[in-house]
Amino acid sequence: MGIFKYLIAFWMAAAVYAILSLFTGAMGFSAYRELLSERDKQRANMEKLGLVNETLENTKNSLLYDRDTIAVYARELGYGGRDERFVRIVGLGGVKRPAVRPGEVVRAYRPEFTDDHIIKIAALSAGGAVFALFLVFDALRRARD
Repeated sequence: MGIFKYLIAFWMAAAVYAILSLFTGAMGFSAYRELLSERDKQRANMEKLGLVNETLENTKNSLLYDRDTIAVYARELGYGGRDERFVRIVGLGGVKRPAVRPGEVVRAYRPEFTDDHIIKIAALSAGGAVFALFLVFDALRRARD
């Protein structure tokens, strides 16, 4: 068992690297969770854009095929028929239609993760610490004998 116990330091470094990579690495669980939340934000934005598109499509179809809608829009712009007269009341302001917003830009951000160099340094430090403990333990045992 004398020399083989020093292999435990190597396996300790490998285990620390694997565990840290699994949980905090670039392909780990935390990065994956952040990507899933970004995907949900994108899906929610797509649903909002679908509603805006449906509203604009309905407005376009109304303006293409409905004479009454065209007449209402024309009157709001100040146009009228041949036999119509306008009375302007000062102080009321004009009729303002609610502006349809074209949507928002939603950007996907890179997930935050621990850099691979830091994970390697932590793994080598853990392996080196175990190796040093075994080395000190053997040196103390030899000094005692």
